[in-house]
Amino acid sequence: MDRQLIIKEFYKQYGYLVEYGLKVDGMAHLIGDCVVISVQTPFIFDRTKLPKQFMGFDIRDGTPSNEMPIEFQIPNDDNEYIWAYQRFEKYVDTHLDLIRKTLNNPSMTRIQMLDALCFGNFEEHKSMCIQWENDGTIPKWIKPSTPEL
Repeated sequence: MDRQLIIKEFYKQYGYLVEYGLKVDGMAHLIGDCVVISVQTPFIFDRTKLPKQFMGFDIRDGTPSNEMPIEFQIPNDDNEYIWAYQRFEKYVDTHLDLIRKTLNNPSMTRIQMLDALCFGNFEEHKSMCIQWENDGTIPKWIKPSTPEL
């Protein structure tokens, strides 16, 4: 199928998310000649509203680095994993009201917020992080120290 038609159909079904910050970059080639639909979203975005695949193509979602919250800006990611599940938990626990307001959902639960921000399924991501830590794929989580006042 023509790539422009795929993107047009994607907009038909998910274009309403533009008001929440969705930007569709189009089709992109990844390493190994894998073709995906590339989108950008703000950090606070309900990723449960996006499919994992659309018309046979994976969806690749990214947030521009200059729009990442301070909790997800780490200077040396050799020692830390930017997407550690603990970061999501801390961010959600600290910004409950902001997330509810931004997503226009005043009754949103903590787990719904975690799912929304964390690739659509927080528990799945948490399990993968634990496995990756055990395998040595990602660094073990070290709770960031908070400066004494």
